[in-house]
Amino acid sequence: MRAITDPQRVTLLADPPVPGAPAEQWWPPVAMTAQWLSENADEYDLLHVHFGLESFTPEELRAGLDAARLAGRPVIFTVHDLDNPQIVDQEPYRELLDVIVPSADHLITLTSSAAAEIEHRWRRTSTVLAHPTLLERTAADSRGSGADTVRVGIALRDLRPNIDAEGAVRAAARAARLLEAAGQAVEIEVLMNDRVRDDRAAERVIDAADGHAAVRMRRTPYLSDAEIEEWLGGLDLFVLPYRHGTHSGWVELCYDLGVPVAGTDVGHIRSQHPSEFFVIDLDDPRTLAAAVSWAQRAQEPSSSRATRLVGRRAERQEQRRAIREAHARLYSDAVAGASADAAAGVPA
Repeated sequence: MRAITDPQRVTLLADPPVPGAPAEQWWPPVAMTAQWLSENADEYDLLHVHFGLESFTPEELRAGLDAARLAGRPVIFTVHDLDNPQIVDQEPYRELLDVIVPSADHLITLTSSAAAEIEHRWRRTSTVLAHPTLLERTAADSRGSGADTVRVGIALRDLRPNIDAEGAVRAAARAARLLEAAGQAVEIEVLMNDRVRDDRAAERVIDAADGHAAVRMRRTPYLSDAEIEEWLGGLDLFVLPYRHGTHSGWVELCYDLGVPVAGTDVGHIRSQHPSEFFVIDLDDPRTLAAAVSWAQRAQEPSSSRATRLVGRRAERQEQRRAIREAHARLYSDAVAGASADAAAGVPA
C-alpha cells in the first residue's frame, strides 16, 4: 500500500492487532470484519481491499462490505488476482469475487487485458493503474553474468500451489541439454526454501534436475527483499513457472532490474511488460532453450545496461508519483461521492 499512497495526502491505518497472534505472522485481516468496520467507522474514510479475501467465507465478506456501506464508507477493490495463487481449487475464490466485484464502489486493476476480463465477467469497468516499482533502495543494480555463459534463475520459494516446480526443473535440465548440443553455455540456479509446504514434492523437484551439471539446486532460508534483488541482479534471465495466476510482482521487480523474464502464458502476466517477457511451455523444453538464446542476444555491455537502468529508474519513480496521484484523486472522489449521497439521503 505504501507504494501507491502519497504520505502527504493519505493516512494508512495500521492493521488492527489480532489477540494472541504471534508477532510478524500474517493473520486474516481484522479490518475486513463486519465488527471492526462498524465499531471503527469514525477511524477511516474508505476501505481499500487488495488481498486476503480467501480468509473469509462469502457470507463474512458480504457482511464486512455491508458494514462499510452502512457506515457510509466507500469500498475500493484492486483486482490483483482473478485466480488466487495460494490455492488449487479456484471455485471458492471465484465465489468471493462474485461478492466483492459487483458491490465495490470502484475497481482498479493492473493491466488493460485484466480490465477486459473483468468487464466480460461482471460487466464492470475498472481503472487501470500499473503496478508501481518495487525497489525502495536506489543502490540496487543489475549486472547480469557479463559472460558467454547465460545465467538463468528459477525461484521456487516454499512450493506455492500455483508454481509448477517439478515441471520447471525438468524443463530446465532438458533445455540445458539442447543448449549444450547447440554450443550455448548455460547455468541454471534453482532456489528453494529450506522449509516448504510439501517435503515429498521438494524431493521430486530435486530428482527432476536429473543430476545435470548445468542445473544447480540451492536450498535457502527465507530471503529478504535485498537478498532477492541481489540475486536477481546477477541473472540474464528469470523463469516464472506458473500453473495459474493473474499478475506478478516478480515481473515488476525483474523489469526494475533490467532482467528479462521467461514465463508460462497464464493470466495477464505478460501484459505487464510484454517487450521483456518470453512465453514458454514447460512441456516443450525447446521453448525454454529459445528463451535462453533470446536473453543471450539481448545482453548488453555493462556500461550500456547501467545507462539504460538509470533512465528506467527515473521513469519508474515518475510512474509511481503518477500512480499515487491517481489513487489520491480516486480516494477523494469516492469519499466526496459518499458524502454527497449521504447528504441527499441516498441509501447506503
